[in-house]
Amino acid sequence: MTRPAVPHRSNLRREIAALAARMIAEDGITDYGFAKRKAARQLGAVNADELPNNAEIESEVRIYMAVFQDEEHIERQQVMRVAAVEVMRELEDFRPYLTGAVLEGTAGRYSEIEIDLFPESAKEVEIFFLNHSVAYDHREPRRNQPEAPEAILVFDWDDIPVKLRIYSPDVERLHRRGAHGARQMERARLSVVEALINETPATAGSPP
Repeated sequence: MTRPAVPHRSNLRREIAALAARMIAEDGITDYGFAKRKAARQLGAVNADELPNNAEIESEVRIYMAVFQDEEHIERQQVMRVAAVEVMRELEDFRPYLTGAVLEGTAGRYSEIEIDLFPESAKEVEIFFLNHSVAYDHREPRRNQPEAPEAILVFDWDDIPVKLRIYSPDVERLHRRGAHGARQMERARLSVVEALINETPATAGSPP
């Protein structure tokens, strides 16, 4: 007797990755692990090896945005990178690096600008904000993660949410692991982000 056909595992992984990508792009979910677990539950996946890795999800996020949010995504990406440059210039004394979805080009409608800082002391950043009357909030770092930041500060820059991760100076040369999984995340200094802005093509409706 022949066995009944079952969906190929790689197809299920792709379906989970695609659904997780839609959640990230449309629903404001920023935690890749949460998104793929939620997608897996909705699709009835029960085995851990059916879950896609973060690289697969990121690939699906790019595909989703290219299909459904093309011009909107390019415009948003440009606006957020320009804002990131402005913030990095203000915080240049604290050695800022852009990271996360705005750098990678996968920022959704609810994404934050993520910037890593390496001051001599986290208090220096808070004193700077107080001296410049910048309203900010603390967000508790996940202490159980390796290379966790000493502090996380969040604030708005022209209505764009910004998250600052503050590390000690000796962490600067280490490669940071992504908060949503094991893959290595890139960091970019100010000059690199400025170059990305200059390389981004104008959208169809933008003035020359």
